[in-house]
Amino acid sequence: MIIGCPKEIKNNENRVALTPGGAMALIKRGHTVYVQSSAGKGSGYSDEEYEAAGAKILPTIEDVYAIAETIVKVKEPIEKEYSLVRDGQFLFTYFHFASSRPLTEAMLKSNSICLAYETVEDRNGKLPLLVPMSEVAGRMSIQNGAKFLEKPSGGLGILLGGVPGVKPAKVLILGGGVVGIQAAKMAAGLGANVILMDINLDRLRELENVLPANVTTVYSSEYNIRKELSTVDLIIGAVLIPGAKAPSLITRDMLSEMRDGAVIVDVAVDQGGCIETCKPTTHEDPTFVVDGIVHYCVANMPGAVPYTSTIALTNATLPYLMRIADHGWEKACADDPGLAKGLNVVKGEIVYGPVAEAFA
Repeated sequence: MIIGCPKEIKNNENRVALTPGGAMALIKRGHTVYVQSSAGKGSGYSDEEYEAAGAKILPTIEDVYAIAETIVKVKEPIEKEYSLVRDGQFLFTYFHFASSRPLTEAMLKSNSICLAYETVEDRNGKLPLLVPMSEVAGRMSIQNGAKFLEKPSGGLGILLGGVPGVKPAKVLILGGGVVGIQAAKMAAGLGANVILMDINLDRLRELENVLPANVTTVYSSEYNIRKELSTVDLIIGAVLIPGAKAPSLITRDMLSEMRDGAVIVDVAVDQGGCIETCKPTTHEDPTFVVDGIVHYCVANMPGAVPYTSTIALTNATLPYLMRIADHGWEKACADDPGLAKGLNVVKGEIVYGPVAEAFA
């Protein structure tokens, strides 16, 4: 198979979808790998390292799309890339289609095959290609939340963990999945008082047994969320419905119950956000203020720590990519129903239910 790895061009996206080690593994199995010049620079990999692994370097993104049968990326194609995607080309990346009609329509029009990392499942129904970036984003949500709680950043001026004689910050986490538990661990480790909400009672019981004493689990409902808003300092949106648009758990009218300078970090922004006032931002311009509340809604949060993120992501994606390369996407998906669930768009048709439902 001819595999192409273009350079990510989304704002401040420094990750790369294939490391030199991953390229070498594919090449040793008889495949050809093309990498766009400087694609790995942001993650610490030089063109020379890819060449030493056996990959071929191409100067432009157009060259990579033109020659490759399979395109492997980190983030979804952006508008500049839409016209580069070819009829029958296979794309393997994060797509989050439900949050973007233009992207969905562009991929339908391209007649390509789009396999989304975020909806691939393992034998236990978990999301193995989403987990590593959810772990990174969950931990980063607290780092960034703590930063934007500082007064120069527009926040309340509260130290997350407090100091002796001064109460720590209160953190509300919506969602007890991978993002939620990582955020809870980080916030609790820094000394904050943490409330973690979810609608799955079994999950809340599990979390109660593994999280420290300064984390309280609460069943998620509008009533229970509203009860916390007047005293909360930082809210983390960590809700995930695989492949579907996230529900709005905090509406604009609810912001009036919060204190000016409180901070919201919506990690669910990739899937449309679980805060009604959320809109995607970038690392270059990460926040905005609505009704006195600081919103941090960067859609590619792990892109700020590309060394960690690239290794964590490719550890998970490479075994799947090797199977796709060895057998072709059709046989690989036929042999693995969990991988088949990653198929979202196939040759002009939406084949993943939640995406079809998102656009009626």
